[in-house]
Amino acid sequence: MQSRVLCGGTAAAVAARRIRNILGPVLGRGGWSRKQHEVKLINTTAGDTVKIGDISFKLKSPTNPELVPFNYLSEALPQTVAQHLRWIMQKDLLGQDVFLIGPPGPLRRSIAMQYLELTKREVEYVALSRDTTETDLKQRREIRAGTAFYIDQCAVRAATHGRILVLEGLEKAERNVLPVLNNLLENREMQLEDGRFLMSAQRYDKLLQDHTKEEMDVWKIVRVSEDFRVIALGLPVPRYTGNPLDPPLRSRFQARDIYYLPFKDQLTLLYAAGPNVPAERVSQLLSFGTTLCSQESSNLGLPDFPVDSLPAAVHILEAFPMLSSQQLLQRLYPYDMLLAKEGRTAVEDALSRFELLDSGKHHFPRGIIKVEEKDGSQTPQAAVTVQIASKEVTFQVPAGTRPLRSHLGGLNFIRTPSHDRLLAEMMQSHMVKDMCLIGGKGCGKSVIAKEFSEMLGYNVEPIMLYQDMTARDVLQQRYTLPNGDTAWRPSPLVTAAQEGKLVLLDGIHRVNLGTLSVLSRLIHDRELTLYDGTRLLRVDRYESLKEELQLSDEELQKRSIFPVHPSFRIIALAEPPVAGSSTQQWLGPELLTMFLFHSVKPLTVTEETQVIRAMTPNVPKDAVEQLLHLTHKLRKTNDPTAQSLASSLSTRQLLRICRRLSQYPEESISHAVNKACLSRFLPNLARSALQKNLLDSGIEDSSVVSNQEEKDTSCEIKDGTLKIGKVSVPVYNPDEKMKVPDILFYENAQHMMVMEDMLKDFLLGEHLLLVGNQGVGKNKIVDRFLQLMNRPREYLQLHRDTTVQTLTLQPSVRDGIIIYEDSPLVKAVKMGHILVIDEADKAPTNVTCILKTLVESGEMILADGRRIVADPAFARGRPNAIVIHPDFRMLVLANRPGFPFLGNDFFGALGDIFSCHAVDNPKPQSELAMLKQYGPDVPEPVLQKLVAAFGELRAMADQGTITYPYSTREVVNIVRHLQTFPDEGLANVVRNVFDFDSYNKEMREILTGALHKHGIPIGAKPTSVHLAKELPLPECRLTGYWTTNQSGNPHRKLLCPTETRQTDVKGPVFLRVQGYPLERHEARALSFTEEQAHWQIPMNEVNIVCDVTTATDTIYVATCNPVSLYAMHVSGDTVQCMDLYDVFPRTISGVWQPFVTVAALGSPLQGQVVLHEEQSNAVLHLDVMSGAVRRIILSPEGQETPKNPSSWWSNKQDQGAFKMCREFSQKNWLVFYKENQNHLDVLDVLEGRAHTISLPINLKSVFLVAEDRWLLVESKTNQKFLLTKPMHMGAEDTGICQLHTITEDPVSTGFGTTSGVELTVPCEVSRDQLPAENLGAALGQKIVSPNRVLADENNYAAIVIGFPDLMSPNEVYSWKRTSPLAGSSSAKTIFTEGRQSGAVKQTNCVSLLGANQLIRAVPAGDVPLKELYPKETKPIQTAGYLEVTDLNSKKIKYIPIPRSRTLSPYSSWLSKISHTDVLLASMGGGGVVTVDMGGYVRLWETGLDTLQRSLLEWQSMIGQEDGRPVQITVERDSGLDVSSPKHGKVDHDNTPHVGGNMWAGGTGGRDTAGLGGKGGPYRLDAGHKVHQVSQAEKDAVPEEVKRAAREMAEKAFKDRLKEIHMSEYDASMYEKFSGAVKRQVQSLRVILDSLQAKGKERQWLKNQALGELDDAKIIDGLTGEKAIYKRRGELEPELGTPQQKPKRLRLLADVSGSMYRFNGLDSRLERSMEAVCMVMEALESYEHKFKYDIVGHSGDGFDIELVRCDKIPKNNKERLKVLKTMHAHSQFCMSGDYTLESTEHAVKEIAREEADEYFVIVLSDANLERYGISPDRFAQALTCNPQVNAFAVFIGSLGDQAVRLQRTLPAGRSFVAMDTKQIPQILQQIFTSTMLSSA
Repeated sequence: MQSRVLCGGTAAAVAARRIRNILGPVLGRGGWSRKQHEVKLINTTAGDTVKIGDISFKLKSPTNPELVPFNYLSEALPQTVAQHLRWIMQKDLLGQDVFLIGPPGPLRRSIAMQYLELTKREVEYVALSRDTTETDLKQRREIRAGTAFYIDQCAVRAATHGRILVLEGLEKAERNVLPVLNNLLENREMQLEDGRFLMSAQRYDKLLQDHTKEEMDVWKIVRVSEDFRVIALGLPVPRYTGNPLDPPLRSRFQARDIYYLPFKDQLTLLYAAGPNVPAERVSQLLSFGTTLCSQESSNLGLPDFPVDSLPAAVHILEAFPMLSSQQLLQRLYPYDMLLAKEGRTAVEDALSRFELLDSGKHHFPRGIIKVEEKDGSQTPQAAVTVQIASKEVTFQVPAGTRPLRSHLGGLNFIRTPSHDRLLAEMMQSHMVKDMCLIGGKGCGKSVIAKEFSEMLGYNVEPIMLYQDMTARDVLQQRYTLPNGDTAWRPSPLVTAAQEGKLVLLDGIHRVNLGTLSVLSRLIHDRELTLYDGTRLLRVDRYESLKEELQLSDEELQKRSIFPVHPSFRIIALAEPPVAGSSTQQWLGPELLTMFLFHSVKPLTVTEETQVIRAMTPNVPKDAVEQLLHLTHKLRKTNDPTAQSLASSLSTRQLLRICRRLSQYPEESISHAVNKACLSRFLPNLARSALQKNLLDSGIEDSSVVSNQEEKDTSCEIKDGTLKIGKVSVPVYNPDEKMKVPDILFYENAQHMMVMEDMLKDFLLGEHLLLVGNQGVGKNKIVDRFLQLMNRPREYLQLHRDTTVQTLTLQPSVRDGIIIYEDSPLVKAVKMGHILVIDEADKAPTNVTCILKTLVESGEMILADGRRIVADPAFARGRPNAIVIHPDFRMLVLANRPGFPFLGNDFFGALGDIFSCHAVDNPKPQSELAMLKQYGPDVPEPVLQKLVAAFGELRAMADQGTITYPYSTREVVNIVRHLQTFPDEGLANVVRNVFDFDSYNKEMREILTGALHKHGIPIGAKPTSVHLAKELPLPECRLTGYWTTNQSGNPHRKLLCPTETRQTDVKGPVFLRVQGYPLERHEARALSFTEEQAHWQIPMNEVNIVCDVTTATDTIYVATCNPVSLYAMHVSGDTVQCMDLYDVFPRTISGVWQPFVTVAALGSPLQGQVVLHEEQSNAVLHLDVMSGAVRRIILSPEGQETPKNPSSWWSNKQDQGAFKMCREFSQKNWLVFYKENQNHLDVLDVLEGRAHTISLPINLKSVFLVAEDRWLLVESKTNQKFLLTKPMHMGAEDTGICQLHTITEDPVSTGFGTTSGVELTVPCEVSRDQLPAENLGAALGQKIVSPNRVLADENNYAAIVIGFPDLMSPNEVYSWKRTSPLAGSSSAKTIFTEGRQSGAVKQTNCVSLLGANQLIRAVPAGDVPLKELYPKETKPIQTAGYLEVTDLNSKKIKYIPIPRSRTLSPYSSWLSKISHTDVLLASMGGGGVVTVDMGGYVRLWETGLDTLQRSLLEWQSMIGQEDGRPVQITVERDSGLDVSSPKHGKVDHDNTPHVGGNMWAGGTGGRDTAGLGGKGGPYRLDAGHKVHQVSQAEKDAVPEEVKRAAREMAEKAFKDRLKEIHMSEYDASMYEKFSGAVKRQVQSLRVILDSLQAKGKERQWLKNQALGELDDAKIIDGLTGEKAIYKRRGELEPELGTPQQKPKRLRLLADVSGSMYRFNGLDSRLERSMEAVCMVMEALESYEHKFKYDIVGHSGDGFDIELVRCDKIPKNNKERLKVLKTMHAHSQFCMSGDYTLESTEHAVKEIAREEADEYFVIVLSDANLERYGISPDRFAQALTCNPQVNAFAVFIGSLGDQAVRLQRTLPAGRSFVAMDTKQIPQILQQIFTSTMLSSA
């Protein structure tokens, strides 16, 4: 008897003690058995026996020896392993099934295999995955010769043949799969699908005693072998991810903990692996690894260290003793990428503890020097020489099957130092193990892997992994043979393993771990068992098996055993894991054991420059520098927003930008960057961060430039060439003409620019991605683009249920054979068509990502085994290769990411492999042009209104005020409706779009507000015309004569001397012209009134409006205190403002009250004005466009303001002010005079001359009634004079000016007596005459004569006939007032402090000659209110009334002007300007413009003709809802012919007659007079029409119903208040805050809801017994399996995935004293309270998603608790309490500012809790400079923890301080709310763009 000792007791007791001491605490074992076991194989005559220690096991010879594991036993078995084997043998002898549990790694499997090899047992191995089903374990049907057979699977085969079933990965299988085995495990019984029954050996043998074997076979009873055992291998689940064991299943196993080998055994192994490596280094490595596997480190959340990979590391050290250990450990355990900050420090501590932080001392490889083929070895090998420091090391690595390349550098591979180093490191790893390259998108992983394979002569097999990938997709798929039999086709991975290729597993981070685990055996042991029973063995095992069994390759292949090629290697590619994230932390302990990891760092600036230069030689140099500066700036920051931008600018994307720039160097970089980042659709924060970084990198923003020069982009096809803009391309000649799109497309500039852009990229060979909102014309653009190029297209529409299979092939069954139909994708690839993929964001990104390999490497594997390849050479001789046609291209369309589309982020996943184009709604001009083509007959004003209103709605959608982005598609539909049905009002038609929102109150209010603002009268009724009431004008009387004394008394004819001089001009000085947006509101939204539109000028509260004037369609408003000028276009959208504070300082102790008037100049000086200050007589000439200010000095002595203001003021009392007459300012000349002085200054602005006319009288006022005749009024006497002067002064013949007296004579009363005339000063005299027809209408007689209209306080109006041209007595006709105007100055003079304040400065009276109207603004005291308003109604509060005297209709109207919203506090100053709070100027021929003292501008239409026109337009916009009921008529031909028409008989009873042709007055008959028939002579209505109640009345709800509803609501409200003990006063107070932010709360909640819904979106559950047929399982269906369906269901979260934690928010509210103090100024405290209220309301009932608390900071401290996160206010009362606390605190706290401390504390505190994401929002009015806090310090506080997103909102501060601060703080992190109203909006913006982007 001979025995062989396999493992002897060689170790001494000392070593055992040492193991115990080291690993005792680590393993937490009780006592370690010191008993030594030896394994002996004893051969006796009775058969062989294996003895382990004291336990022996008798061997049987196997029937299928090839199934016995081979070559697993090592020469020296470690003691621990021997103990494990002994235990398994005990259980085997007891007939029990065992469960080996332990940490991930190959150890458990190798122990099981060693046992089987030892006991010569056959194995049935199955790797369980989440896709394993019952059929994989029991029986699967296959079709043979048209009949379905059951084929036994592993469990059944093992049971019947007495094999051992090894189940690996129990935690991966889905929950209800394994219980199938319960009965087999417990009782060794199982019912099979084919009717057989497995029975345990004892029972079967018992039955055999009574029955024969034949009977048993008839009963289909099968014996389970007594040798059948199960060995299960699994991970302990609570610690690792996976499904926990089912209790009934668990109870059937005996468990054994297989922990890592003890320290001593590991050391022995490692010493053997690297005999020349210093022992100390080995033990340091092992100690470090063991530490990281300890319980303590797993408590820190560190994944286990892959101890099993240490031998590989030691192998590398053996070859490279000079390598740094730390570098090496990084490959085994890439802690930099894997762990968060705390984890990294823990690992580094451990490294330093074991002296492994040696990357400084040791060297790393520089690069590969040469790769040579190694001759003489059976397997392909290469000798690689690598340079490390100064040494060169040569070592051997496996090589591919192709001959090696003679040179090192690839053609398209640019060598850079970091890539050289990486390739050298990969060579080292390649020597021992498979690798994984980890790096961001587009950083060159695939390129490096390709280059690596080229160097070693490998054929590459790229396999794109996707999320839904099943284990079958990875290993083997079913298909049908031509005769209908089912068969299995190995996957590319398996064929690559047999052929020795290099497999690239692209996207290992996407695929589920449960699927990947089927590869772990292939990676660790190079063995694999496939579904059809094929086994792949490692080469050495295969060879020894061949020798042992004396079988040839063919015989082994018959038994389906194949070797794995020795060259086979896997390189996995992945994106970096996200530490701490529940979904993206893919790199777990199991994966760590499979690969060596190399991180692909983004290139450095110099390297990236080198790569870009080499790839795109002609690109402008400075462009590359700016681009890289920007990119690396973004990559370096730790701000997540910037990093997400950086991921869009990967090296791949930069190369694309540079390729394009080298082709089109004139393009701007910012355009390219914005395109690459799709900046148009970024959240606001990210967009501002990008803009800021672009500016910092010195890249000019091109969007500003391009708007001014709108390029001409037209397209033409000439001589077979298509030219779009400046780019041209030959027109394509397709085979399939019918696939070329042909659509209706109206060209517009913007879409043509997009197409030109697309064409540029198309010519560069790019695939295009178009992203935009819905309805902006993406499909139209693409179709038009292809139509112009004449390219055929294939169209694919994706949706939620798109799978990888449906993208590529459609399987179907024909005659029992499975046939695959090519999808449009495959057709396009074959034929070279353009593939248009629509709605790409609707499909899951894990599906669309298979497009990546197609675009990138031009390869793709189809489900039927064919593959798409780019290289025609590769396809030769391969029947199943499809070569990509050179013309194939993809155009992908997607909606923008984010809310409200909630698609998948296609751009985020695949954006960098396409050239991206953002498609936006067309700009207003383009859109208008396009709409005109859709609706040529729709009036243009209607189109303009639509374009403006939708433009505003889109802007609101961008800001997040509304959620739905209204698009061009909606506008086009409205216009098409209006084009076809022109009578329907616009207000009705727009409801076709907006009725979607009619049930959402807040939304409806916003929309109607926006539509009304642009004058779309949605909701108005045709009856709501509210024009002012007309009162009759008194009779027109002849009241006197004016006689101009021309001849006669020579004393009366006075000559006035004139002198002329050049004016002195100082300047120009250039002042800043600031543009403000103008919020113009159309006033006729709900009802039709005289008011047309209104808007607010952006002015301060203390500003006082002095004057308003108009020029064609521009309005100029002058204000004083401080003096400034505003200019605006009537229909424009901006107000230009010039602040003249520097010219008129406001310094003089408030006594000097400047008063300015303004005159607009005409051609050629359009857009320029003259500003005149009345007290200092300063005359300024301003250019509103350029901001140039010149001072014109009129008088040579220079009447400047005296030096001493007070003395100047005191002499002022008796002097009058300087005045300017601007009647002829359009002709560029003006007249200036001073009250009570005796000369006139005439200024000619164009020629720069001034003429002074000296007069013999002192002036009171001057009216320029014609260019050469002026009416003067003498002061004190009010005597009128007429001054005649030559037309052009300063001509050679300096004409003399003559002064003529005008005598006013009353109408003679007969008898020669005259009643005296009181001489009055007119307040307005027209400068031109009434047209003849207006004059005739006014006087009621036909008369043609020169005339002037004038007005004074006693008359509504007066007309002087013949004045000023006729010298004969001029008749004065007037319409007298009953009492003079009370407001006017002559009626009563006001004395203040003994000084007469004098008349007001502005008369507020204008004449509209074309409309025959005189209009003045009068105060309410001068208005007959009793006649205007009914008795019981109270007159409304107004700023005054417009009194319109209409001489055509002889009516007078009073139009109320609404009160101004704010009034300057300087009321006495205001009272000197005008009697009413408004100023007035004429606007065009039929209207006026008023400006009230609060700066509110209103446009009025008063002329009757224009009003009538507008009313018709308005009514047509509402639509004629004429109240008639709608009739439904069916026209039918009655078949009877028409006899001659006649009246018909008259029926005297007048009963209704319908049809026939006898009676007159019927309906629907023939020949007779009536309605709706045919052939009658005329229509006759005999009155059979019911009187109609108007539709509106019928639809109205009865009043009592409304009242009941109101009462019900009130009662419910009161009950609710009672319930929460809240008083009504408190309720109304709370409503004040809550109401202000209702909109924001609403829109935030909408977003939260939809995100929640998206999170709950159901997923496909596979392997169901009912539902929809799963395409992937069609063959299984053919064979008759049941579980071939899929259905939608809630996907259970994978077990072990970390719980979704809520997001954590802390709001820091500023409750310092300054908030209370300045609240009166800009209500900042109230706004902050509103913001707090908004947060509390919006997050109510989302506590599971957001945990928030609110903390105040003030001078009292930085941590004042307002809301605790565990005590969130539940109702309005509790919320109000929080707001009251804020208010009270800021009223009584100490002064001081703790913003900084508060921020730092919050950031520190919040990160302590566990949460998904952290947010801190700081509200502060921090005057940081005042407290000496530098902005950098604050920026540091905001970004001190990269995990916490901190934002600062500053409440308006002094000057530009806040803006300066914002510049220094990180982009997108700080906001300045100059207007406190923005605070809630800003908060909403922060929420939507950060928190909710990933909720």
